[in-house]
Amino acid sequence: MTRALATGFALLCCLSGTARAGEVAAEILVHSTLTAGLRHHDAKAVWEQLKSGDEVALVRELSNPHDPNAVRVEWSGHLLGYLPRTDNAAVARQLDRGNPLKGRIARLSKYRNHRLKLELEVYLRL
Repeated sequence: MTRALATGFALLCCLSGTARAGEVAAEILVHSTLTAGLRHHDAKAVWEQLKSGDEVALVRELSNPHDPNAVRVEWSGHLLGYLPRTDNAAVARQLDRGNPLKGRIARLSKYRNHRLKLELEVYLRL
């Protein structure tokens, strides 16, 4: 687990319950990563509609046969890809515990060979 992720989760334990219902008290960046599997899912079809700053859903996929810590990245009902297997255990664990993790598109890039690159920020919304 990265230091930022550990710090964010420690803050979550200390601060949870401080905001009133429906009110966002703070957003704490806990992790930044590239998304895996973009070419296998809907990212190419919706690429021109995506923007930096767009919120994405982080969805646990408990029944994934390839990765027990799988976390799907969805935008407007479209499966864009997944958090990388090498980078998803701490996020999966926190989602399983019901912690309010959210995702946001930090950067979109296209390589010369037309491969897509999507950088995500994972944050706590308190």
